[in-house]
Amino acid sequence: MMKPAGVSEMAISVLDAKPALVVIDLQKGIVGLPTAHPMQGVIGHCVALAEAFRKHELPVVLVNVDGVAPGRAERSLSLSQMPAGWTDLIPELKRQPSDHVVTKRTRGAFTNTGLEQHLRQAGVTQVVVVGVSTSSGVESTARQAHELGFHVVLVTDAMTDTDADAHHNSVVRIFPKMSETGTTEQLLDLIAKRSA
Repeated sequence: MMKPAGVSEMAISVLDAKPALVVIDLQKGIVGLPTAHPMQGVIGHCVALAEAFRKHELPVVLVNVDGVAPGRAERSLSLSQMPAGWTDLIPELKRQPSDHVVTKRTRGAFTNTGLEQHLRQAGVTQVVVVGVSTSSGVESTARQAHELGFHVVLVTDAMTDTDADAHHNSVVRIFPKMSETGTTEQLLDLIAKRSA
């Protein structure tokens, strides 16, 4: 994925001793939607990160969505018409027994899911957030994590959105205020250096 215009070189400064990978909404009912960037590339990057985290015995959290926040909104999604199996995680993630699965019913993965407690009990101090959609589930989860005191890393080539402008806005204007951003390659290099 090309670097967004107007963005300086992105880099992740450090990987904490206990980071967790949080993969947002890579589920059957979402990955088929039209997106700003090719979904197969995003999936490939997310899978590579999940495999690296597992190899180094670092926590992997797989998140799906099966609901919406109850408040009124001008643009809300109706889930009542979704086909059976739409919440199923995609098989490419190769869910493992060690993975923690969270089903969210709001945009962010921390609201009423027990995710914060799970991460704290595991000693996690940093979350790496990837998936879809950049301006919705990914951004909301990253905001919540930042507000809860976690260090946040957003891997910008391991996410996409149905709206290219919304993706660009999140990456360029929002993410630098609450996280470090970088690429899959940069993060994989940092993980590899842990065992060197």
